[in-house]
Amino acid sequence: MKVKNIAIIAHVDHGKTTLVDKIMHYCSIFRENENTGDLILDNNDLERERGITITSKNVSVIYKDTKINIIDTPGHADFGGEVERVLNMADGVLLLVDAFEGPMPQTRFVLQKAIDLGLKPCVVINKVDKENCTPDEVHESVFDLMFELGAEEWQLDFPTVYGSAKHNWMSDDWKNQTDNIEPLLDMVLEHIPAPKIEEGTVQMLITSLDFSSFTGRIAIGRLQRGTLKEGMQIALVKRDGKIVKSKIKELHTFEGLGRKKVTEVKAGDICALVGLEGFEIGDTVADVENPEALKTIAIDEPTMSMLFTINDSPFFGKDGKFVTSRHIRERLEKELEKNLALRMEPTDSADKFIVFGRGVLHLSVLIETMRREGYELQIGQPQVIIKEIDGVKCEPVEEMTIDLPEDVSGTAINMVTIRKGEMISMEGKGDRMICKFLIPSRGIIGMRNQLLTATAGEAIMTHRFLEYQPMKGGIPERQNGSLVSMETGSAIPYSIDKLQDRGRFFVNPNEDIYEGQVIGENTRQDDMAVNITKTKKMSNVRSSGADDKAKIIPAVKFSLEEALEYIQKDEYVEVTPHHLRLRKIYLKETDRKRNKI
Repeated sequence: MKVKNIAIIAHVDHGKTTLVDKIMHYCSIFRENENTGDLILDNNDLERERGITITSKNVSVIYKDTKINIIDTPGHADFGGEVERVLNMADGVLLLVDAFEGPMPQTRFVLQKAIDLGLKPCVVINKVDKENCTPDEVHESVFDLMFELGAEEWQLDFPTVYGSAKHNWMSDDWKNQTDNIEPLLDMVLEHIPAPKIEEGTVQMLITSLDFSSFTGRIAIGRLQRGTLKEGMQIALVKRDGKIVKSKIKELHTFEGLGRKKVTEVKAGDICALVGLEGFEIGDTVADVENPEALKTIAIDEPTMSMLFTINDSPFFGKDGKFVTSRHIRERLEKELEKNLALRMEPTDSADKFIVFGRGVLHLSVLIETMRREGYELQIGQPQVIIKEIDGVKCEPVEEMTIDLPEDVSGTAINMVTIRKGEMISMEGKGDRMICKFLIPSRGIIGMRNQLLTATAGEAIMTHRFLEYQPMKGGIPERQNGSLVSMETGSAIPYSIDKLQDRGRFFVNPNEDIYEGQVIGENTRQDDMAVNITKTKKMSNVRSSGADDKAKIIPAVKFSLEEALEYIQKDEYVEVTPHHLRLRKIYLKETDRKRNKI
């Protein structure tokens, strides 16, 4: 049976996972009576809640006697480590572009990787049922983008289909609506090259990992040449060239959403190997007698770091199961095995770890996953990684695109310029403006909140790492100080009501709080210690009008990313399975004064 391997790449929310759903339904993987729901591949809770793909998935369908292995990739640049390694398994890519938005920053990021690897692109212009969309102009801009990224002639000669994955149709002409997605699958069969199979001994690069509680770690990759058999002895060539002998216990290929056990795999197919000892992503599975290594995977450097530490607040252990430093260290080490773009460094203290990643989103997904598994931990303020290049201190600079209504564009531009951003272009699209900037990564931390407030939630902000440039000087931090609790107890509505003119609160009435917890934002610049655990003094002297009802403004509740972007240098975010609290590193006010940072 012929095999075709394709990866689907696109900007966030342009419809990759939805398209894969439709392909699977069309090739009838499921029984008629099976109710599968939408976004089948986004199978963990976090992906479903946020509506984004975080880890890449493999699935295979059979169409016209050809097995098509499809790899669904994440669209966020923060998960670039995922995309890079899975593209090694593909022979071609389906580039999905929104017919209204056109190519976006992340599209560019992923497409660059595909073109550098010499993959054949096929373009799908999706969502042509949107109002005011311009499929022909988008087609032009995709061509311009590929040309800009240095695509070769055979890559620039790409086939295109138009359609709407959501409404389940694709066609060669966007004005001509069909009733299924056959044109897309025919394009794949016609234009995506079959895997190149070279002569020689067994070679397979391990590009992905899976874990099963029964069989341990499973290596996934595409077999470049040779044949693999069950029970076969192989050699593992490590990244540093060391050779370790091992044995394949079981072989699996992908079938539909699951895997099927087979006795042998021929070159060109994507397979999973069970029973290999001590492998890592980027190792080569090779012949026992004369092992030859394949080129290993280069991964983009991390650009941001956060301090992870144990939860030592007065409320530790009330909520989570795993609270010790040993638990946290083991969990982080486990994550490092499969999350390539992460790094971890111990510090001088046994219960603090510095974790490096590709951005706030990349690290917050890890924190959110740990929190759901029952871990309690505290996170310090995100820090950008500063490098010294030729004796000059350099920081990461990102390219940022903001899409927002025209009448608020002035506010946004002003906000970016204060944070040392410089504008490169600005174009109108309908009644919206699309502005592009170059801005240091430091400036982006904490900006999304302010931008959404200033534009009444209308701005759409995307950014991707560009390069390291010399430091740009100071960037203003959060203007307002914090309201810090003086006492441990529960928040009394009467006290909150009396202090509302001092700032906005982050805690609801009757919520438990402790000394040193950040319970609100001060209207002024300095921190202020307040006591909201005081109740009203009851005396037998009454005065008229003294018992007015308390009117309390609802508390501001942060999501995890917002909390991480909000805190200052001397604060932590305390993360437990059911609570997010902000706190000062030093809980007692006397300690804070003594150790003023």
